Amino acid sequence: MTTPARSAESVHQSQWMDWAIRIGLVTYGVVHLLVGWLALQLAFGEKEDQASSSGAMHYLAQQPLGRFLVWAIAIGMLFLVIWRLLEFAFGYPEETDEKKRWRKRATSLLKAVLYGAISFSAFKTATGNGGGKGGSDSMTAKIMQMSGGQLIVGLIGLAIIGYGISLVVRGWTEKFRENLDAQGQSGQDGSAYVTAGKVGYIAKGIAIGIVGGLFGYAAVTHDAKKSGGLDQALQKVLDAPFGQVLLAAMALGIAAYGVFCFARAKHLSR
Repeated sequence: MTTPARSAESVHQSQWMDWAIRIGLVTYGVVHLLVGWLALQLAFGEKEDQASSSGAMHYLAQQPLGRFLVWAIAIGMLFLVIWRLLEFAFGYPEETDEKKRWRKRATSLLKAVLYGAISFSAFKTATGNGGGKGGSDSMTAKIMQMSGGQLIVGLIGLAIIGYGISLVVRGWTEKFRENLDAQGQSGQDGSAYVTAGKVGYIAKGIAIGIVGGLFGYAAVTHDAKKSGGLDQALQKVLDAPFGQVLLAAMALGIAAYGVFCFARAKHLSR
């Protein structure tokens, strides 16, 4: 008799799940291209839209057929959430080291949460309920009101910084190659994919690391308004010496990550 767990595991290994993942990766790539474009606009003085995933949803919704595309992104990102949750439950059976296996599963769960946040933002925008900017500062303020909240915010900051560093290391060492099949790593196309992945992972890691730094600074100063999301982090880059050049480079790097997502969708290896 087939148990629910066995059925879920078979779904995880199914051909249609491969296609769902490919669709999700394409939508994830689109999000990064939009964020990169908004960051580039920010670098050259256009500040109407937030250079973040939620800002990207609002920007896209204003374009022709935009609301339809936002719905597509919401559903595509939901596919990635399902994939990562199934990976958390049944993934990495080939890993003999129990600690490494659970660490990889925990990473899959974290990615499911991150993808879920983007999907939720897209659903809100698609249904017309995403008009408010909100912000991580309000969330940080609520956490700080809790017992030990300042410490919790500091730990969140350290976790975000750690994730950013892991992306930089993954890009620098080209460990992301394991996400591409052999064809996706060979020839001129493969070389271009690897270059996009390397630049993209490093740029995205630096941006996320800055977000973590903002949380850490908020914890030290006990000021929730010092925290911030990706848009605030990119604004910090713009305010730095040679900020316009640095932000433009980072914007192109984030866009390069989007290109790598397209390559990964085409040459999926899991």
